[in-house]
Amino acid sequence: MNSNLTDTLCTDCGLCCDGSLFADVELASRDETSALEVMGLEVEEAETNAGGLLLQPCRALKGRRCSIYPYRPDCCRTFECRLLQEVKLGVVGVDRAKAKIAEALQQIHRVKKLVVQLGNWDESLPLKERCEEALALSNPGPEDPELDRKRTGLQAAMNSVERLIQETFLGN
Repeated sequence: MNSNLTDTLCTDCGLCCDGSLFADVELASRDETSALEVMGLEVEEAETNAGGLLLQPCRALKGRRCSIYPYRPDCCRTFECRLLQEVKLGVVGVDRAKAKIAEALQQIHRVKKLVVQLGNWDESLPLKERCEEALALSNPGPEDPELDRKRTGLQAAMNSVERLIQETFLGN
């Protein structure tokens, strides 16, 4: 991977590690799982693979940077989001990619703000799960139009984020 591009884009982004793109990532082996557990990361056993699942948001993410970068698992070493791939191919320019990252971060910030307004303070959950929990915890009564407005706003904001993530970072 072109380290200059990852230094330029990935360290401004971090969405693949912060729970915005994924709820977990598959680990390649039991050795990888053990090494991450020794470093204090939360790993869950997986039904479909022997390696386990690294839960997101990743506790190794500090700001937008990986604190265990030299020791990160294979899935993290090899993952390239669609946006990074398109920049590497010359389909998207670096400035346009930075603008897309900024747009995604802004939309995600709005969702997180709405989630907190609805009573979910648990930042250890992936974004979609936090949103679902906030909606479940905030069932509106028949006489609560403000709560209903917040719930509708959160649903619309999360739908917008999911569309942007799918189109920009995950592809089809």
